Amino acid sequence: MKRNNDRIQKSETRKESLIDSLRLPKDICMGAMKITLTGNREAWIENYRGILEYTECQILLQGRTCQVCFEGSRLSIDYYTNEDMKISGCISCVKYI
Repeated sequence: MKRNNDRIQKSETRKESLIDSLRLPKDICMGAMKITLTGNREAWIENYRGILEYTECQILLQGRTCQVCFEGSRLSIDYYTNEDMKISGCISCVKYI
């Protein structure tokens, strides 16, 4: 299992190096989430895969390579599409899992 994980990590590193050398946007080429915060009141998220948990205190999103957890109070998803979403409320913490 460890060999397989090492192989995947090396492949991702090579891919990332190629993308860097060609100066291509990583969020598009690697499927990485792009998160833009406006203070602690709004978050704009692009390239997420799904909503795993949604409460007033926590919103957990699945990305291609990780999960992102927004914690705070009065959190709400103002809108979402297959490509992006807007979260508002009082965001106190953003964790990458």
